[in-house]
Amino acid sequence: MTNPVALTLNHVGVSVPDIHAAMDWYGRVFGFTVIADPVEVRNDGSHFGELVSDICGPGFQSMLIAHMVTGDGTGLELFQYTDPPHERRENTMEYWKNGFFHIAITYPNVDEMVEKIVSEGGKRRSKTWELFPGEDVRLCYCEDPFGNVLEIISTRYEQIFANRARIPEGA
Repeated sequence: MTNPVALTLNHVGVSVPDIHAAMDWYGRVFGFTVIADPVEVRNDGSHFGELVSDICGPGFQSMLIAHMVTGDGTGLELFQYTDPPHERRENTMEYWKNGFFHIAITYPNVDEMVEKIVSEGGKRRSKTWELFPGEDVRLCYCEDPFGNVLEIISTRYEQIFANRARIPEGA
């Protein structure tokens, strides 16, 4: 099957230990908007209980789920697993393992946003870098207060990589 049009990123799901604190933090720091307050989903034979049990597997018993949107309408789906309870990873940057390992957020003044993240309980993971030496695209890796890895980058993705034949030598 071929797609005549490029698909769009619909949403990203993020597990957090405290859904209310996460909603507050992502709203305060990035301006994301809550579009659906938290609801509880239980493995109780209900439609959503069966749906989530099918996705998560036999160990799932209960969780809270809430929905937020970014400025361009991309969703941020927050999950607080309650049974089994949420566990924070010891190493939040296991880049050598498969799976998604960060969310990138565009903000023109990277250092300003990093300062805000840190002042609001997050963490800086890297220094601020020029993506390509001599070009004005800057990035920094951080964490939210819940241990999820965030990349703050100054320029939209398509503006960085469209019409670029390849990554320059020595970059």
